[in-house]
Amino acid sequence: MHSILRSSLEVRAHFTMSFDVKHYGNISFLASRLALMLVCAAIVCSAQAQNNDFGYPHDTIVVADSTMMLSATLDKEVKPTVNEKLKFNPDPMRAMWLSALCPGAGQIYNRRYWKLPIVIGAFVGLTYGTSWNNRMLNDYSKAYRDITDNDPNTRSYMDFYPPTVKESDLDKSWLTSTLKSRKDYYRRYRDICIIGIAAVYLLNVIDAYVDASMMHFDVSDDLSMQLRPAVIENSLSPLPSVGLGCAFSF
Repeated sequence: MHSILRSSLEVRAHFTMSFDVKHYGNISFLASRLALMLVCAAIVCSAQAQNNDFGYPHDTIVVADSTMMLSATLDKEVKPTVNEKLKFNPDPMRAMWLSALCPGAGQIYNRRYWKLPIVIGAFVGLTYGTSWNNRMLNDYSKAYRDITDNDPNTRSYMDFYPPTVKESDLDKSWLTSTLKSRKDYYRRYRDICIIGIAAVYLLNVIDAYVDASMMHFDVSDDLSMQLRPAVIENSLSPLPSVGLGCAFSF
């Protein structure tokens, strides 16, 4: 009985020891495979880290895009402020004095360059008209003086006729009247040209001042006019009057 029990215990111990040896062998095999996997993972992570050193990771690109979008937004918000600082604000008094000293200089200062040919053309045209009318006035005035005096040697009125015309063939009463009317005619238009020069000069100064003052005047396109029937109380009659009301909205 004891020998049978002892043999059975030896057999059991043998299987137990065999099982334990096999079990430990499997654990060591799994441990070696796990260590190998960890080494491979470490190599892969190291390679990924080296690639990230030479390029931008995905998160960094997203952040950079967000930063660029934020920068662009800030630029858009800052641009109106810069434009406000760069907006041209002319001084009306300076523009007025520039135009007073030199016609057209105020328009150049206000950056209304298209007005400069108008101002210069008006001055040139009126100055030429004044000079031409004054020259004709001097000629007719001298001729009128010569024909009205008693000196036979003053005959400038004959310069208006060709050399073939004789003085004895002229009607001096008609010629005297004609010379006087022409003299008055050219004096009138000479004076009109002078008044025109003064008017252009004054308008040039006023335009420069008003243009500089209203440089940033808000002209809206929403200007509209409305006509409505209206009831007007009349103090002379107990009945009200019916009329038409006009309203401007802008």
